[in-house]
Amino acid sequence: VQLQASGGGLVQPGGSLTLACKASGLSLDDYAIGWFRQAPGKEREGVSCTGNGNTYYADSVKGRFTISRDNAKNTGYLQLSSLKPEDTAAYYCAADSTYSKLRRGDVDYWGQGTQVTVSS
Repeated sequence: VQLQASGGGLVQPGGSLTLACKASGLSLDDYAIGWFRQAPGKEREGVSCTGNGNTYYADSVKGRFTISRDNAKNTGYLQLSSLKPEDTAAYYCAADSTYSKLRRGDVDYWGQGTQVTVSS
């Protein structure tokens, strides 16, 4: 099983990015998917997750980030908009068969990080 995250980069404040998480070895439509981030010197933070009809966004990203999935492509996405310098972090995708486990970060599968840097 592998989750391949991509789409990070350097963007100016107010800009947008779309992160992708391509899964292999499992069918994402059988799993809850989520995104977490970790900035240097800070603890890992749950950003967003979706599964079993539930969707969660951290307060810090509500209205700016959108999680989605394309089961035909076996890929999850996180659209980031109105980016702020405090959004700078390594972003990790994750998948778990149980939404509640994913919500608390108890995850079966992690992808590698993709770096998002918001700076002018």
